[in-house]
Amino acid sequence: MVDVRERKRNGDERKPLVDEAKLHALQQYQDSEGHFTLVRNFRLADLVTIMNGFCGCFSIFYSAHYLLSNDKAHLYTALAFPLAGMMFDFMDGKVARWTNSSSMLGQEMDSLADLVSFGIAPSLLAFCCGLRTMLDTIILTLFACCGLARLARFNATVALVPKDDSGKAKYFEGLPIPSTLALVGLMTYWTSQGWITSEEGVPFGSVTLWGQPGGNGEVHYVCVIFAAWAAAMVSKTLKVPKP
Repeated sequence: MVDVRERKRNGDERKPLVDEAKLHALQQYQDSEGHFTLVRNFRLADLVTIMNGFCGCFSIFYSAHYLLSNDKAHLYTALAFPLAGMMFDFMDGKVARWTNSSSMLGQEMDSLADLVSFGIAPSLLAFCCGLRTMLDTIILTLFACCGLARLARFNATVALVPKDDSGKAKYFEGLPIPSTLALVGLMTYWTSQGWITSEEGVPFGSVTLWGQPGGNGEVHYVCVIFAAWAAAMVSKTLKVPKP
């Protein structure tokens, strides 16, 4: 551990202690030379994490394919890939423990991949399913941003969450971002019932808060679900026990 007295002499006594494992991990990337050093330093768990991000990106692109072609097969593909991302998200921690090869790089990539697969991709899927008014898109943008803030808070405060005897955190503060797969499942059900392509459009319809119907003041009722989910992700009082 870094000597506290040395930190005081350097005038940075308020900075947190940096353990030797983190220093060693940082030095690993600092000392690497040559081409593709980042890729060569990847561990098996890091590659699994990247596959999570790959699934999220693929979902986004297939959402774009659906918007261009209106082919429901593309929409079903886009809906399926966040689930595949969840499988890789579940596996990367297992692989890291199995190979005893966790890294700071892997921890950061895990959060970034989660943001793509469970924050941005579901927001775009909701847009594809008909939540396209100005107020809809504002709520969906806030939904993705709350997922971002939730992941940043987790990275910054995970050391402060109470641990059990094995060192595992006892609970999540707020809903974990992979929980948005429940919303993806809901949208898959809407699609399978043909609701989003019918004349009625999105289930439960919309309300016009101001102006003319179809204008900037219109919002769909189901956006309340996305707004509530966003609030639950950034909640500090909501504590979800870890399995």
